[in-house]
Parts: sequence; structure tokens; C-alpha cells
Amino acid sequence: MPLRTLTAATLALMFTGLLAGCAGSASTSNAPPRDEAPKPPTMSQSENACGAQRLQDHVGDAYTEALRERLEQESGAATVRVKRPGQAYTMEFRADRLDVSLDDAGVIQTIRCG
Repeated sequence: MPLRTLTAATLALMFTGLLAGCAGSASTSNAPPRDEAPKPPTMSQSENACGAQRLQDHVGDAYTEALRERLEQESGAATVRVKRPGQAYTMEFRADRLDVSLDDAGVIQTIRCG
């Protein structure tokens, strides 16, 4: 008889645990709506000394030498530096230089001063 009592008690605890697990998952459907994604940061006047702000619509474009010349002309930057993955470059900051970072496929990832 003690074995049956133990089994009944074990089953009762398991059933209670299952009910508690179901009750916990139902409450997540009433979660409040998420906030909108934050707006991308804007550049301050000193961060935009090379004219990078005007060129942000070119992020995602395929890089070509013709596009490089256009970026230089539209930005008014003194020089343009193209940064490719795995390529070495100096870490010095030049406010009048336009930095164009590419991915492995040659697509523009960022355009900023540097």
C-alpha cells in the first residue's frame, strides 16, 4: 500500500507542475507592444567636416571607381579612402577625409569622416 501512495503523490506533483507551466506561458501573450526602433544617430558638425552626411543614401550601393569620384565631388572632401576587409590602413583621424568601408562583395557599408 505505501508504494501506491508514493506513486499517487508523485503523479499529483507532476500534474501540478504541468499546470503551472501552462499557466506561465499564457501570460506572455498579454505583453505590451514594443517601442519603435531608435533613429540612426546624426552626425555633429565636427563629425561631418568631410560631407559624409550628404552621402548616406549611397550606403548599400556597389562600389565603383566612378562612384568614388562622384562621392569625392559631392562631399567636398579633400580625399577619399576606401577600406576593404582585411586591408591594412592607418588609424590616424583626418576630419577632411571621407572613409568608405566595403564588405567582401564590394558593397558600401559605411560612409563617414576619418
